Amino acid sequence: MKALVLGGGGREHALVRALSLDPGVTDLHCAPGNPGTSELAENHVINVVDGLAVTQLAARIGAELVVIGPEAPLVAGVADALRERGIPVFGPDKEAARLEGSKGFAKEVMQAAGVPTARARLCRSPHQVAEALAEFGPPYVVKDDGLAAGKGVVVTEDRAAAERHARECGRVVVEEYLDGPEVSLFVVSDGVHAVPLLPAQDFKRAYDGDQGPNTGGMGAYAPLPWAPPGLVDEVMETVVRPTLAEMARRGARYQGLLYVGLALTSAGPRVVEFNARFGDPECQVVLDRLATPIGALLQATDTGGLPSDTRLDWRSGAAVTVVVAAENYPGDPVKGDLITGLDAASAVEGAYVLHAGTAWSGARDLKANGGRVLDVVGTGDTLAQARERAYAAASRIELRGSFYRRDIAERAAAQAS
Repeated sequence: MKALVLGGGGREHALVRALSLDPGVTDLHCAPGNPGTSELAENHVINVVDGLAVTQLAARIGAELVVIGPEAPLVAGVADALRERGIPVFGPDKEAARLEGSKGFAKEVMQAAGVPTARARLCRSPHQVAEALAEFGPPYVVKDDGLAAGKGVVVTEDRAAAERHARECGRVVVEEYLDGPEVSLFVVSDGVHAVPLLPAQDFKRAYDGDQGPNTGGMGAYAPLPWAPPGLVDEVMETVVRPTLAEMARRGARYQGLLYVGLALTSAGPRVVEFNARFGDPECQVVLDRLATPIGALLQATDTGGLPSDTRLDWRSGAAVTVVVAAENYPGDPVKGDLITGLDAASAVEGAYVLHAGTAWSGARDLKANGGRVLDVVGTGDTLAQARERAYAAASRIELRGSFYRRDIAERAAAQAS
């Protein structure tokens, strides 16, 4: 199989890595990719939200599978363009991708499907925002209705801050706060059948102890030793299948990856959000644990369909990823500083480094080129061992002004030991 991955971040490097380990994948490409993906695939410089450019590249290289990593190409309809050309693609069509592209639309679908989620109001004016904030009370949850790269959500006790975020966004969803730990569940779907992957947990706040502003994600781990028994089966029954059925009823068959963000509340699991692609950085740890070859699995969502009895194989042990972020992230991150120590980091047993926001500086040097610069993945027989290896590797990386959280998976590892 010849495969093409769209995107250039840590999620896409993880996808490229997983595909490179699949013996069924014989030729691997990435667009635009990054310095890390270039070691495993041939990179191509194109605009990934341009459906024509993507289909032309896919046709030229004879791609038998195009994996769309980021949300922007999905919402722009790149999957539609590929399907129109008969090129197999992993990712929902434009209409189905509205589950991520519009928080208001996602709430509408959840309500129609009877999916358990937070009460919410779609607000278009400051007056509506004020009414919704008063109705739900603190902590206030305000979400940009559109795409915001994982950073469009504010959760705060400060009403003025909530109102300010709403003004900056324009159209927002205000909803009640959901208590309890959050869990990410990825589901592969052909529109009828769905197969769950391993649940993971990520860390959104910038600093230790869940302090600081929201980010796209500062780290993640899998599996979750504390997850209640039967959680995945319950979510498949109460959330995933009703959602797929409602989307099909609306004529928007959902093919690709459905990300279900959950809060495990005192009243049971509640949906925090849907995304139309792999979460980043949860993708990095989930794909690390997946033993089933990924190429045919992703291709089946578009071509032959997923057998209803599909079962996936998982590696034993655990994986932890720690995000090395640039100075000033998530605000205006500093770019251009040189990165060293990657070989030393990768020399740590059970650890490796994925590129998330890097670029070449000259012929050989590597520089920071984004907010989240590197994903350091540690693996081990236990969560504690995986965590120890991830941090040992991260400590060997040198990037002026960079930082990373020191408490990724700390509590879960302590509970599991």
